[in-house]
Amino acid sequence: MDNDLVQVLRSVFREELEPVKAELGTVNERLDRIETEQQNMKQDQQTIKQDLQTMMQDQEQIKRAVLETNERLINVESLLENQHRIIELLSARSIEQEAKLKRII
Repeated sequence: MDNDLVQVLRSVFREELEPVKAELGTVNERLDRIETEQQNMKQDQQTIKQDLQTMMQDQEQIKRAVLETNERLINVESLLENQHRIIELLSARSIEQEAKLKRII
């Protein structure tokens, strides 16, 4: 009879513990999903960090290109000013030569 009592108690414990086991299984599944989501979030953050780093590098290259373009523009403006002065000088000489030619003729 002692053995029968042990068997009955085991059976009762098993019955009572089944919902607890099922709930623990559900909790474990939820924890696994949370851990997976955390890993995905970490990967997303790493990707964002890499994207930001790339954007910063691209921005630096753009900045350098803008500065170089600005320097070139300044050089072009300087050349245009010099050419304008030369054209004015040549125009004045041409007018002077025309005047001399008219006096000669």
